[in-house]
Amino acid sequence: MLVVLLVVALVLTVYFGAHWYVWRRLVRDVTRPGGAARRAGTAAAVVLPLLSLAALTSGRLGVPFPLQQALAWPGFMWLALMLYLVLTLLATELVRPLLVRLPARGARRARPGAGAEAGAAGTEPAAAGRPAAGPVAGAAGAGSAVAAGSVAAGTAPAAAAPVAATAAKAPEAPEAVGTLKPPKTPDTPKTPDTRTTPDTRETPDTRETPEPPKATGTPDGTPEGPDAPGSPETSAAPATAARPDAGLTGAGPGMARRRFVSRVLAGTAVAVAAGTVAGGTHSVLRGPSVKRVTVPLAKLPRSAHGYRIAVVSDVHLGPTLGRAHAQRIVDAVNSTQPDLVAVVGDLVDGSVENLGPAAEPLARFRARHGSFFVTGNHEYFSGAEQWVDEVRDLGMRPLRNERVEIASGFDLAGVNDVAGENYGDGPDFARALGDRDRARAAVLLAHQPVVVHDAVRYGVDLQLSGHTHGGQMWPGEFLAGLANPTVEGLERYGDTQLYVSRGAGAWGPPVRVGAPSDITVVQLASRDA
Repeated sequence: MLVVLLVVALVLTVYFGAHWYVWRRLVRDVTRPGGAARRAGTAAAVVLPLLSLAALTSGRLGVPFPLQQALAWPGFMWLALMLYLVLTLLATELVRPLLVRLPARGARRARPGAGAEAGAAGTEPAAAGRPAAGPVAGAAGAGSAVAAGSVAAGTAPAAAAPVAATAAKAPEAPEAVGTLKPPKTPDTPKTPDTRTTPDTRETPDTRETPEPPKATGTPDGTPEGPDAPGSPETSAAPATAARPDAGLTGAGPGMARRRFVSRVLAGTAVAVAAGTVAGGTHSVLRGPSVKRVTVPLAKLPRSAHGYRIAVVSDVHLGPTLGRAHAQRIVDAVNSTQPDLVAVVGDLVDGSVENLGPAAEPLARFRARHGSFFVTGNHEYFSGAEQWVDEVRDLGMRPLRNERVEIASGFDLAGVNDVAGENYGDGPDFARALGDRDRARAAVLLAHQPVVVHDAVRYGVDLQLSGHTHGGQMWPGEFLAGLANPTVEGLERYGDTQLYVSRGAGAWGPPVRVGAPSDITVVQLASRDA
């Protein structure tokens, strides 16, 4: 019991951890804190995993079937979408640092040139303000130099200080005292007021001991007030550019670049995942394809050469796949004109009460020697006894650890699924195969491939199985391979050949990726033919 609890805890940890990762990449990294998009994404990240869990457990909990159907489509489809979101986002982690850092390096290489240009822009006005043109020109030049230098990006203080000192020396010329004022003309741009009056002689200390410039880019030794050079216009731009919280609020270029990259990668992941799931859903809903395999059997008589068995596995009628899906399977099987139909388990995911009407089209199978059925693990989850009776009413013959002789000259046996062991109804190979004539070829119907070693021991020539779905959704085949000797196709184990069908339906999400659904027509071949 403790082991089961630990496994459940581990699975739930991985499950919710994956959802946190998707929330981080698709919501937190691409939205602004407190915004409507952030709130909506966070709510979805909480609701969707719970909805998927409800879809997975509603059948076992006896939830009314209409509610199961309502939960199944969004819950199961989110599981499929979630799988490919995680896989795609993990792949984008390989390029995310590169996309974020490469442009930043280019920007750092460009900064020295930009600084030099800014410095030149700040010093040229200072040269224009030299007093070579006379006191009036010197005064006007000083004001314009400070204003121009203050607006420059971070280079104004160094150039503005000597200009201010030069402008302040203008009153020492005797001609300038109280006599000269800059003329005012309507078409001359307004410049800071630099008129020299006798009162300006009260500021010699300012000229002799200028203070170092402030961080805003304007020298502190200039007069204050509305006419002072560099205030308030000249200090506004540097203050905004140097705002320390710019990066934290998303206004900084680094944060903007990271958010842009995150949005591009998130959009790519959503597009890839949605496209993959849409294609996989279409693959299931259009119905299974027909696959043909020829299997030579050493003991098969010439009279049975070319005998066709239509193998149907893992139909999984349930909340998402219903009557229409069953009809598509019947149409595909009948189009092959088989000699025998073998349904090798996992026909349904639910009770006869809920799914009996969906299974009704299976009564229209057409085969020369009829249709046969063996249980799968999902029949035991749903009530195996009631489904054995139901398929018998539909015209199929259940093989419950028993064998029949096919008139063409071989034995057909069927065993219960290994999941029945938990219900006292497991496979019994001795009963099904123990007393047969081993000179005759034997074909065994068994849901799970894992029993092939028992089939070898009892001299079975060919075992027909399902259960694996071929992995159903990539990379599921790697997980299926851990628990099954063969995931799909035909393989040999000693003198026994095992064929595993990918199945005609889908469990959980009605989605298949890399493992399309199929009905296999196995054609037996005699070596004497």
